[in-house]
Amino acid sequence: MLLDLKKVFLSEGEIFEISFEFYLNEDTQLRSFPKPVKANVLVRNRAGLVTLDADVEAEVVFDCDRCTANTSRILTYHFEHILVPSLSEENGDEYIEAPDYSLELEELLRDDIFLELPVKLLCREDCRGLCQRCGKNLNDGECGCNKNEPDPRLAALKALLQ
Repeated sequence: MLLDLKKVFLSEGEIFEISFEFYLNEDTQLRSFPKPVKANVLVRNRAGLVTLDADVEAEVVFDCDRCTANTSRILTYHFEHILVPSLSEENGDEYIEAPDYSLELEELLRDDIFLELPVKLLCREDCRGLCQRCGKNLNDGECGCNKNEPDPRLAALKALLQ
């Protein structure tokens, strides 16, 4: 969605608001976004400084990184950016360029969401994962494996310590 922000850039005190939905179109084996992302965006010019505030909500479906259970979660984020009509080299990382007073909003929010996604997605914060011996999901209860028995792959290291 290409926004024309010329009126906001040229008129101090001007406000532009929009609410819309868009698909991330990022379907991988690790995670998917089956529903559209909901976005509420406010662009305003305060004393010549043009800011963009966005609140987004996205549902992500994924396999837990500890127990591999398939689950979904609603992610909510708030993003803030300062918009400028053109960038110089020294301020390229601090501001978002809006050439010709226009901005590709979906692209900006898509990048923001992917940068904020956690590296590890868990079904719940206290996920216990899988038993290292039998592979049982420990969130469903104990498996009965002997936890005191050392891993046979480490027997050579144990021999060195004795």
